[in-house]
Amino acid sequence: MNTSSPDKNKPQTAIPEGEAVIEIFFKRSLLVIVVVMAIAALLWWGMQRNSKAHAVHEKSQFQAPAALQASNLSKTPPATQFSEQSVSRGLHMHQYNGARGERMLPETMGSGVAFVDVDNDGDDDLFLTNGMAWPWDPQPSSPPTQKLFLNDGSGHFSDATGRFGLDKSFYGTGVAVGDVNGDGWRDLFVSAVGKNRLFINRNGTHFEQSKQSLDCMQDAWSTSAGFFDYDRDGDLDLFVVNYVQWNKDLDYMADYRLDGIGRAYGPPSNFPGSWNCLFENRDGQFVDVTEKTGLKVLNPATGQPAGKGLALVFLDVNEDGWLDVAVANDTSGNFLFVNDGHGHFTEAGDRYGVAYDASGKATGAMGLDVSHFQNSADLALSIGNFANEMTSFYVKRQQQPFFTDDSVIIGVGPKSRHALSFGLFFFDYDLDGRLDFFQTNGHVENEINRVQPAQHYAQKSQLFWNCGADCARTFVAVEKAGDLTDMKVVGRAAAYGDVDADGDLDIVLTQVNRPALLFINQSDTGHWLRVRLQGPQGNPDAIGARVQLLDADGETLGPAVLQSLTRSYLAQTEPVVTFGLGKKPDPAGYRVRVVWPDGHEQITTTLPIDRLHVISHEHTKDAGAKPQ
Repeated sequence: MNTSSPDKNKPQTAIPEGEAVIEIFFKRSLLVIVVVMAIAALLWWGMQRNSKAHAVHEKSQFQAPAALQASNLSKTPPATQFSEQSVSRGLHMHQYNGARGERMLPETMGSGVAFVDVDNDGDDDLFLTNGMAWPWDPQPSSPPTQKLFLNDGSGHFSDATGRFGLDKSFYGTGVAVGDVNGDGWRDLFVSAVGKNRLFINRNGTHFEQSKQSLDCMQDAWSTSAGFFDYDRDGDLDLFVVNYVQWNKDLDYMADYRLDGIGRAYGPPSNFPGSWNCLFENRDGQFVDVTEKTGLKVLNPATGQPAGKGLALVFLDVNEDGWLDVAVANDTSGNFLFVNDGHGHFTEAGDRYGVAYDASGKATGAMGLDVSHFQNSADLALSIGNFANEMTSFYVKRQQQPFFTDDSVIIGVGPKSRHALSFGLFFFDYDLDGRLDFFQTNGHVENEINRVQPAQHYAQKSQLFWNCGADCARTFVAVEKAGDLTDMKVVGRAAAYGDVDADGDLDIVLTQVNRPALLFINQSDTGHWLRVRLQGPQGNPDAIGARVQLLDADGETLGPAVLQSLTRSYLAQTEPVVTFGLGKKPDPAGYRVRVVWPDGHEQITTTLPIDRLHVISHEHTKDAGAKPQ
């Protein structure tokens, strides 16, 4: 989160408007691309100069799916329709932020959401975190609690919070899903303002709160979190992102004010930073290994914690088989922790080009996601930013040693500049084989329109259709997508999943002091093939596996998808990989390659399309056809 008004103690730089800023960023991006191409050419010449043979063109590493090979693809988004159906489907959740006019910073940041199959019935349920009344304020007769909603298999939900023992009142923020004790049942970690919690799933009937301490610094305000196997020992470790050091006294000392409003929600620059936590799983017990693994990052000028983290995503940036971690930092440089495979991470955000924007400044970074958005080896890392800062869209091309911010030339930048973006992710909403892009928006200051007429507290979410690599701009804004783009929301966490089991992807998002929303995808989509992995003991969702689509002959149709639930902001998406096949799928059929977290490789036989397939180490199971 950035500031909603100029900080009187900070020099201000004029922000160019409209086409001027687009032209500036476009020129900068072109300059960076030219420099990168020149460097790449020199490196290639240096490697080839001693070769006796002439260079030849190699076959591309990947073939595009049939949906991408057609020459007559439309350059305009298809008819798109998302319908908001939270109430009719039983999702009754109103976020409580404790606001009573004192303007405490945590009140602005919202609560999290996770798709999680708590009862192992094959349907993804929904867990949502919630805030609470501040201890110094009058307490409501019925305190707000965290919420669990069970899915009946058709996308209708029932509140099972009390029955599962999750009716706990504390200031919850993010959530992470993983089996921490290897019993085959998914547990829940909930980050918080204050003490974090771990809830152990007891045979799909109820949750028991663990007594383990999962905080690594005093006055920590934890935000997003995720389970992953950083040391590849077979069990799931826990990464917890921390925002700023916060308490009531610090907030009053900051005393941020806006003309015409008075005391207001201030920027994180008024609060001390923090470092992130890594807890290693040792037989179901977590040990704090933050410092020894290199995650305690300090500002060299002040010696104080350098991070102000809000979100994380796992990736393998150098393709060495070890999971790395990207962290979005609000008003300080973003982190990219590179895993050396020997129990240590090196922070390399600046070296990889993702720490700052194109002008070398830190942004008000919120949510983030990573993808191979062009079905190639090129890797994109996208980060939602504060108002008047375009969404960052960093791209690392194959064989390129760093990322460049292609937000303008890719098509996302100009449309995103005025929005204040939180949760975002890549997903194929129309199932044409290309990953589209979604972000939900909403300001942090509820009276911002009084001092900045161009800004509004509630804002429309944005959906970008992937037009393909041969378009002038890869991403095209979808102006009409039903309720999804018509409703103004104070969006925060956002996650996707196939709620109603029809094969396409739906969206759930949370709001500040407003109801959670459920957008059901009713678009005319293409065919599909969905894969749910049954992982080894201790990792039922096979986090860290690679899943790749093949044709009937075993030829690759795109890069492998990294299985990870953690992305967006305070959120966990469904643990299913969805491959869009377009309107005219290959009649010869498709196969799937899985490289399991332990390195074991498995290739299926040809699989029927428009079905969810469950793949385990032993066999593949057809989990059902698309409803007609």
